Amino acid sequence: MSDEQLPIVRTAPQAAPEARAGDLDREAVADRLRIAAGEGRIDLAELEERLELAFAARTYRQLDVLVADLGPRSAPVGADDEPLVLRTRMRHILQKGVWEVPRRIVAETGMGLIVLDFTSAVCPHREVTVEVACGAGQVKLVVPQGWGVRIDRSSTNTGQIVSKARTEAEPGSPLVTLIGHPRSGYVRIKQARRG
Repeated sequence: MSDEQLPIVRTAPQAAPEARAGDLDREAVADRLRIAAGEGRIDLAELEERLELAFAARTYRQLDVLVADLGPRSAPVGADDEPLVLRTRMRHILQKGVWEVPRRIVAETGMGLIVLDFTSAVCPHREVTVEVACGAGQVKLVVPQGWGVRIDRSSTNTGQIVSKARTEAEPGSPLVTLIGHPRSGYVRIKQARRG
């Protein structure tokens, strides 16, 4: 039998396996959910539920379902708007001295300590968002005189967020909005002394 005489056998196309999501994909969805909660699109109970599902998700489809009803993504931020991301499990991270403050900072720690000292920092923005998540660790913010720090209403375990900073910024000074999610750890905020 020649090749021309062989019957054509068509097989049903096999479904391609679903693409698997990675840690960065899960973090991106978690950030989007936190922002949605801060904007009042979802409530705190739903935020907790969706975050749990996001961190357990294995595929892109599972992640997409969690943000499908939140509308289109906002326009991508430019390179100069890249967030400062500080993550540690047990070590200490100290961000201090002269540094440029981005519009958004993400600080996450398991059992370590993260210190964000803004006293010598250069801040070209009038509003800065700091998103904090800590297990048993601590995150400390030190802001200069004149700056204000507002605790966002989407924050959880607010009894473990201690602020000794003013809530309103002086004219021309930055206002920091803190979105805090401490578990058994603490978020502490203080205003630097004059001089």
